[in-house]
Amino acid sequence: MTTNFIKHIKFTAAAFVCFLAVQSGFAQTSTPEKPGVVSYTYRKVFEKDPAAALDMIKANGFTDIEFSSLFGKTAAELKALIDARGIKCSSFGVSYEDLVNKTDEVAQNAKTLGASFVRVAGIPHKAAFTEEEAQKGIDNFNKVGKILKDKYSLALVYHNHGFEFEPFRNGTLFDFLVEQTDPEYVNFEMDILWTFFPGQDPVEILDKYASRFKLMHLKDLKKGVEGNLSGTTAPENSVTLGTGQINIPAVIKMAKTTGIVHYYLEDESDNVATQVPASLVYLSGLK
Repeated sequence: MTTNFIKHIKFTAAAFVCFLAVQSGFAQTSTPEKPGVVSYTYRKVFEKDPAAALDMIKANGFTDIEFSSLFGKTAAELKALIDARGIKCSSFGVSYEDLVNKTDEVAQNAKTLGASFVRVAGIPHKAAFTEEEAQKGIDNFNKVGKILKDKYSLALVYHNHGFEFEPFRNGTLFDFLVEQTDPEYVNFEMDILWTFFPGQDPVEILDKYASRFKLMHLKDLKKGVEGNLSGTTAPENSVTLGTGQINIPAVIKMAKTTGIVHYYLEDESDNVATQVPASLVYLSGLK
């Protein structure tokens, strides 16, 4: 074997390793051990001073964010603020109404922010979620998801909020949503609290629909709190990861075997100044 040939093999192998590294970087920019953050966590600060909120996010070491609002700024203004702090926006959360009625505007804002995903949380419903309401959401998601992907190269994900787990046929209306949406245009973001709260096991749901979940909200539910199908609970019931009812290590273990590419810490409490750092310490210590 000639020296030149050996050099060629080594160069090719090194190039392949670099290729894999680059591909990995594009595929996943946050992990359970080092998650991104949902802007909703710092909503009260964002509403007054987005720059200050982003300073807090940077101080906690976050480099990946899912925006849940523009907080009175333009997408370009927010992009400038995150760029100045070395933060990337991977997902842009919008209302159902804006998603359906302002699809192009939503897409343009997402692209300006640098997001790859457009996230919607919730489907309009009057009381207990019904098949008719679910079907309307399915039709809209399939239609809008196709526009987002084909026209803008964006991926649509639906964020569960608990009420979707109404019993239906041999399963739930969440099953109906997953089964009737086109996986080419519609996928999902699992909020583990809003999966556990209505009485479901996040591990089992992840296992059942492994390829459909692309994003995840990491949060925990206060011990002693009983869940239901309302999709609502008091903010103080959102507690530091590892101190609540959810088996976080089991969820993360399963999540790592599925198609999730972004993990976001979300804390809905008024105690984020202490709870967020504690949750990050907890995550960094998981094996």
